Amino acid sequence: MAIKRAFISFDIDHDEGAKIMLVGQSKYSDSPFEFKDNSVKEHLLGDWKEKVRRRMDNGDVVIVLCGEYTHTATGVSAEVEIAQQKGKDYFLLAAYSAKTCTKPKSAKPADKVYNWTWENLKILVGGGR
Repeated sequence: MAIKRAFISFDIDHDEGAKIMLVGQSKYSDSPFEFKDNSVKEHLLGDWKEKVRRRMDNGDVVIVLCGEYTHTATGVSAEVEIAQQKGKDYFLLAAYSAKTCTKPKSAKPADKVYNWTWENLKILVGGGR
């Protein structure tokens, strides 16, 4: 299987630690993905959504980390909308097993939040849903 380039969408204010762990997993020898880019803070100068669009163009898959407050993270919601508009392959991944994880507001009703295990992650990156 070819290594996929991943854009990671996450709530910067609450879930940066989870993003760091996910980037760490991308370095495993049997990882099906490599870290390419991630969310940006909305207060970036200029059109931050256009910057995200360009960054997403460099990736094959968008991994959306879902934490307790993801439903209030407007940046994550916008990034999911951008992925949908671009027709990018994306999936929602529970950032924590011991906490309630919420979907971004722009997620489709059919979008499932998957448990974060190494085996699940490999399947999801490979397109298994």
